[in-house]
This record gives sequence, C-alpha cells and structure tokens, in this order.
Amino acid sequence: MNTLVLKIIFSVGLIVSSVIRSPHQQRYKQNKITDDRKTNIEKLLLLFVFLGMFLIPVIYIFSPLFSFADYSLPIWTNIGGIFAFIIAMWLFWKSHDDLGKNWSPTLEVRESHTLITNGIYQNIRHPMYTSIFLWCLAQALLLPNYIAGFAGIISFTFLYLLRVGNEEKMMLEQFGEVYSEYMESTGRLLPKLF
Repeated sequence: MNTLVLKIIFSVGLIVSSVIRSPHQQRYKQNKITDDRKTNIEKLLLLFVFLGMFLIPVIYIFSPLFSFADYSLPIWTNIGGIFAFIIAMWLFWKSHDDLGKNWSPTLEVRESHTLITNGIYQNIRHPMYTSIFLWCLAQALLLPNYIAGFAGIISFTFLYLLRVGNEEKMMLEQFGEVYSEYMESTGRLLPKLF
C-alpha cells in the first residue's frame, strides 16, 4: 500500500484519539485529587510514550528524517494495521466513556472516585491499555519504518510494565476486598476464558 496513504490513515487515527480524549481531559482538570502517586519515573515514562506514540511518528509523517530506516510490508499487514487501529480507537473511546469522571492519565485517586465494573470493565480491568497496545501494533503495521513504526510499542511496553502493578496496588488500597474480587473475575488485558 502507498506509504502516503498509510501516513494519512495513521494521522487520522491520531486526530480521532485526541478528539476522544479531549473532553475527558477537561473533566479531569475539574476533579480534585485526593491521593497523588505520580512519581518522577512516571512523568519520564509518560514523556517517553509521548515521544514514541506521537512525536516520532509525526516527525516521520512530515519529514524525511527517519527515511533511512524504511522497509516494506505486504499489503495484508497494512490492512491488518487499519483494522487494529479501528478496534483500538473503538476500545479507546469505550474505556474512556465507561470510566467517565474516574479517568486519570496518571496514578492518582480523585474526589468521589468509584470503581467501574460495568461496560467494557465488566470483563477487562485495563481495556485502555489493551487499546493502546492495539494502537502500537497498528503503528508498526501502518508506518513501515524501524524507528517510527516500533517507537510506540517499545515506549508503551516500558510504561505498562512499570505502572500496572502500582496501579493495581493503588486500587486495592482504595477499594480493598471489592477490587480483589474484581481482579479474580476479570482479565488484566483480555477477558478471562475460564
């Protein structure tokens, strides 16, 4: 598939993700923090993810800076990337929508924070992380470049591995036995099969 078409598709996905998140960021700013667990490492990881999932791809899309690292993929992988991005954006929207005012970009508890166990959260504890992993897969399949294509999966995997345990610990401390039972009945990134 034409590289320009792939870049346009990925750019549209970036715009869609911004449109999805924007109202939640506005609501987030109005909700008082009661327990802030944001560390300097987390801030650094978020910057790393911003570079890997936004800045590096945008540089690749609008400049020839990383063109030395281009490679080609068969068209079926590009089509797979389009479908992965569509599913990622739907899951991204659904997880934000179901969380409502409980969404936060960092490790913190907000005033009147409630545990959401319905909607997409009925079967998956971290569907937003699932959506972002799909997004990163789409990035690798839509941007055939060793730097821009893989920057998202590398940066987000670091964030996920270093954050998810702390996030679940925070939720256990906030919601106790209710969250522990919720963990037993749900999968972290995918629904439990048994």
